[in-house]
Amino acid sequence: MLLLQQDTIPLTCIIILWQTARMQTDYTQLCAMLSALVEGEDHTVPNMANAAALLWQQLPDINWAGFYTMEDGYLLLGPFQGKPACIRIPAGKGVCGTAAQQDKTQLIQNVHEFPGHIACDSASNSEIVVPLHNSSGAVIGVLDIDSPLLSRFTESDQTGLEQFARIIEKSCLR
Repeated sequence: MLLLQQDTIPLTCIIILWQTARMQTDYTQLCAMLSALVEGEDHTVPNMANAAALLWQQLPDINWAGFYTMEDGYLLLGPFQGKPACIRIPAGKGVCGTAAQQDKTQLIQNVHEFPGHIACDSASNSEIVVPLHNSSGAVIGVLDIDSPLLSRFTESDQTGLEQFARIIEKSCLR
C-alpha cells in the first residue's frame, strides 16, 4: 500500500488540475457573445449591464463582475452582478483605483496581500481589474471581477478579459 501511494498523484495535484481544467474559458466565444449583445447599441448603461450579466453567467468561480466609471477623480459604481459594492473608490486606492491610476491591468492572486485592498466583499480572495479607455486613450473606468478562490485568474484570463474590455470601449465608451 505504501508503494502504491508513492506511485500515485497526490490528491492536491489532482484537485489543482481539476480546478485548472474547470476554469478554462473560451474567450473567443465570450467576446463573440458580447459583440452580438452590443451590436447596434451605443448606450453605456445597458451595454455594461449585459456585459456584467454575461460574465456572471459564463465565468466559473466568481462572486462579483461589473464596472466602475471615472467621475471627478473617483471610480463610481456602474452596472454589476453580485453583492452590493463600494459606491466610490478614489483613484489610486485598492485594486480598482490602482488599475485606473496606473492604466494597467491588475491580476491579483491574493487580495489580502495587496496593500490598501478595499474589501467590499470579505469572501473575495482574488481579483482582476482591467482599465477602460475612451477613443483618446484616457482611462474612463474599469472592469472588475472578484473570486472567492485564491489564484482564480490566470494570464489567459487577463488576455481574454482585456479583449472583452476593448469591445466594451468600442460599443459604449466614446
